[in-house]
Amino acid sequence: MATSTQAFGPSLIGQTEKTLNAILDRQLAGTGITEPQWVTLTLAVVGGGTIDRAELIRRVNGATKFSEASVAERIAELTAAGYLRDGGEGHVQVSDAGQAQWTEVRTVLGPITQGLWGDLPAEDLAAAGRVLNTILNRANAVLANA
Repeated sequence: MATSTQAFGPSLIGQTEKTLNAILDRQLAGTGITEPQWVTLTLAVVGGGTIDRAELIRRVNGATKFSEASVAERIAELTAAGYLRDGGEGHVQVSDAGQAQWTEVRTVLGPITQGLWGDLPAEDLAAAGRVLNTILNRANAVLANA
């Protein structure tokens, strides 16, 4: 296994994100769920299982920067696949199949992510969180002013 000792910067952030996505993609293989669909399904699940469609679109857009139209397409795809359903009155609801598939993937991902950072000191995780949140907030401000 190759190890990395890169200095903090865009390359390290990008490579970390790409590697984490590759791990996710391995877990999604065979489910028929893409990474953008996974994010959408996850935000529906953690939103309580039934969520206002416009709110789900807003949350996914905010988390991913996918266009609202793209998020609406992901919702339609997940609905066609049986992972989401119309909850009535403008709501989207996670189906039993969607909840089961999400739980299955999360059950596998839990130990993987625990192995990646679960043994790191709390103060290191807190510092990393502060730095990444600062960068994220600044990047969001740049996008908002563009």
